[in-house]
Amino acid sequence: MSKIAIMGAMPEEIEPLLEKVENVKRIEYAANVYYEATYQGKALVIAYSKIGKVFASLTATILIEKFGCDRLLFSGVAGAISPDLKIGDLIIADGLCQHDLDIVAFGHPYGYVPEGEVCIPTDTTLRAIAKEVAKRKNLPLKEGIIATGDQFVACADRKSWISKTFKADALEMEGAAVAVVCSALKVPFFILRAISDTANDEAGVDFDTFMVSSAKISADFILDMVEQIES
Repeated sequence: MSKIAIMGAMPEEIEPLLEKVENVKRIEYAANVYYEATYQGKALVIAYSKIGKVFASLTATILIEKFGCDRLLFSGVAGAISPDLKIGDLIIADGLCQHDLDIVAFGHPYGYVPEGEVCIPTDTTLRAIAKEVAKRKNLPLKEGIIATGDQFVACADRKSWISKTFKADALEMEGAAVAVVCSALKVPFFILRAISDTANDEAGVDFDTFMVSSAKISADFILDMVEQIES
């Protein structure tokens, strides 16, 4: 039976999921907790990774290699780069890059390492399902590049540099790490983010205020997608 992984970075990003799924079984493994569950007859494994690229890589790998998940959906929050994005808006990644990956001293572009990619594309089928869900719910849904880095960006200058360098529309701290793992293991993946802040000088205040509500928006959308995914 097909198994869908649903992943977040923080407890607040998966709690709205756990409130709605059934037959939940809690499993402790590798200093983390994984929840096997069902939703609308679909088998799920839900987990939060903790913040950052290293923990995200670890959790994504375990979801695939230990639990046998054959698709991975990420639900969480992000900071807006595009002026078209407001707090609570949804964005899906068509590609993900690492804005803090820097070996330009060796003649490479930002975000690149040999045998890697600057921008890793997400699964087109899962993106198409997301667009159908958004259309049915009459929700605006932006599609664009999401930049990942091991830093919470709350600086207009850094935000502007990421925008110009990667043509990114939003930024967060896990997505590109998940992309590297899923691409290497040939597992279709999808990254959905609800905007919690605008990555400027007020980002910390906005994040604390809107993170929970934005995480719930993202989680509800992900479960609507699960209903549409073929087993």
